[in-house]
Amino acid sequence: MDFQAEGNSIISRSADGAVLARVDFSEAAPGVYDIFHTEVDASLQGQGVAGKLVARAVAEIERRGGRVMEGSSCSYAAAWLKRHAEKGAS
Repeated sequence: MDFQAEGNSIISRSADGAVLARVDFSEAAPGVYDIFHTEVDASLQGQGVAGKLVARAVAEIERRGGRVMEGSSCSYAAAWLKRHAEKGAS
C-alpha cells in the first residue's frame, strides 16, 4: 500500500484515485501537532492500515521538526501513541 503526504494528511488512494485510507493532523501550537482523524475503508480494516497511517503521520510531523501533542483528538491515534510510547517508540 502506497501512502502520500498531501498537506496535513497522509493518504492512500486506489488506482482510480478514490481515497482508501487517510489520517489528518493540524498544528495546534507552533511545532505541536494534533492527529484528529483516521479513516480506513471497510475493505482494508483489520490489516494494520490505521497503525501504518499514524506511524507515517508521526514521521511526517517529526520530519517537519514538530512533535505530536499528548492526547490527540483522534481516539485511535491517541491509543496508538500511548501503546508505542510504552514500548519506547516515538
